[in-house]
Amino acid sequence: MKTVFNIKKQIAGLIAIAFIFTLSTTSTAQENKTGNSKNFKIIIEKTKNGVKLKCLKGCAWTDLSFSLRNGYQQPVDENGMAETDILSSNKYQDPNFAHFLFTIGKTKDGIQIKGLKGTDWSGLSFSLRDNEKQAIDKHGMAQ
Repeated sequence: MKTVFNIKKQIAGLIAIAFIFTLSTTSTAQENKTGNSKNFKIIIEKTKNGVKLKCLKGCAWTDLSFSLRNGYQQPVDENGMAETDILSSNKYQDPNFAHFLFTIGKTKDGIQIKGLKGTDWSGLSFSLRDNEKQAIDKHGMAQ
């Protein structure tokens, strides 16, 4: 009878340890996405063959333009077109610029953006016809 009790006690201990480990990793993963107080402002223009971006504030670049088919995503950070993995954004970060990383893609009716770093939003999706423009910043859609 003692061995059954000891086994149950050991299993309960392992479950408690697993629970504590889960809580600690969950709280680490929920860190603030903004990480800095600097903002950026970008004007997005949907074109027939792609997207044009104009950075008004917080970027090392002023204008970006690239071809983009519907359903494909292009990563963009404060330095311009970025690598496809998030780790590439860990390169040198100039303190004069906002530090952000998002992917942008065209849809049939507009634009879809996924905020990966330095944004208060995790995703933005809005209608935009060819040659129309929409501003975004670290807080979301802007004017």
